[in-house]
Amino acid sequence: MTVTRVLALLELLQAAPGLTGPELAARLEVDERTVRRYAVRLSEIGVPVEAERGRYGGYRLLPGYKLPPLMLTDDEATAVVLGLMAGRRTGLAVGETATESALAKIQRVLPGPLRERVDAVPATLGHTGAVTRASAPQAGPLLALADAARNRVTLRLTYRSWRGDASERDLDPYGLVFHAGRWYVAGFDHDSGEVRTFRVDRVASAARTERVFDAPDGFDPVAHVVGSLSAVPYRHEVKVLLTVTLEEAARRVPASAARLAETPDGVLLTTRAERLDGMAQMLAGLGWPFTVITPDELREEVRALAARLVESAAGTPP
Repeated sequence: MTVTRVLALLELLQAAPGLTGPELAARLEVDERTVRRYAVRLSEIGVPVEAERGRYGGYRLLPGYKLPPLMLTDDEATAVVLGLMAGRRTGLAVGETATESALAKIQRVLPGPLRERVDAVPATLGHTGAVTRASAPQAGPLLALADAARNRVTLRLTYRSWRGDASERDLDPYGLVFHAGRWYVAGFDHDSGEVRTFRVDRVASAARTERVFDAPDGFDPVAHVVGSLSAVPYRHEVKVLLTVTLEEAARRVPASAARLAETPDGVLLTTRAERLDGMAQMLAGLGWPFTVITPDELREEVRALAARLVESAAGTPP
């Protein structure tokens, strides 16, 4: 807290030089003696602070003094820039322009030679993956959700559904999850009486209430979010028995794509699919023996895929 207020004093001296001791004390919510102590602390670390006595006196930085450039090592500056760039591409960011403005500010305060070297990274870097097009959440709701989840406080949300309908609901947020380029929050929804998953970019506002809650013991927000997303109602319910160990299946089949359960005969894969031809290709690509339990139409798609593969293998190259 002391360090934060000393830095707050520095910001005030830069923005409004000449503020008096009582004015600074009121803004920092401390007494005047503490303001003097903070000014001495700034002087000790090399920031010259002048205190003019008298009725109209006040505190100010020494005329002509400028803060030094942001002191980052090559590794630190590169880590910050790459982190911002990665967040912009993967969706791990907030706001529409926050990443661009943050990059611009960092580049302005870096020393010249280091700035030129760091700028060369985004100018010469290529990517194999596509840019995530997911909507970034606003910082306000995201920070409110994180704070409420840590302190176990119920929030009043204004939420927009995928249809665009607005609603208000009370939520006990259990945890935040970043998955496949989007931010989600898992928690107890008081309106439905169920633990649900909500997209953070659809939260317009999140107001803290006076109610506190206890999260369920052992609740895993990540498992809940990926499980709820994998249960999105597509047209076909699929059940397939894989001849493989559960550990190996879990390494190849993400939890967001299907549920896996160990049985005496193998691993039971349960999921839903919109297109069965794509499901047949996915199963064939795994490379393990499998048995289709349901639906029957999937067996037909597997046979059709096998016939196409046999035909392709028998073809004569030009």
